[in-house]
Amino acid sequence: MADHETSPSQAAEPMTLEACMKEAEALPEWQIIDRDGIMKLTRRFTFSDFAQALAFTQRVGDLAEQANHHPKITTQWGEARVTWWSHDKGGLCHDDFTLAARTDEVAK
Repeated sequence: MADHETSPSQAAEPMTLEACMKEAEALPEWQIIDRDGIMKLTRRFTFSDFAQALAFTQRVGDLAEQANHHPKITTQWGEARVTWWSHDKGGLCHDDFTLAARTDEVAK
């Protein structure tokens, strides 16, 4: 999944819950959440200290800049939480799942 190309989505609507659940099967550590009626994909990553969490946050930021698709990242001592969704679509699209898989790769 991480090797899929990301591109501006042609779909006018976000993915359905059913479609999201199918995509999420490939990302077992990620959760689909609903915040104010908007589906989002989130995962908590743990680290041994703040410096490692911060370095991971930078790697995710670099990934986001390259894709021109930006998550919410919350960083604190020993952890970072990454949440992907397509702001312009008001929910999840295929790119969110691709970038979640890439996030897993930069966490290694």
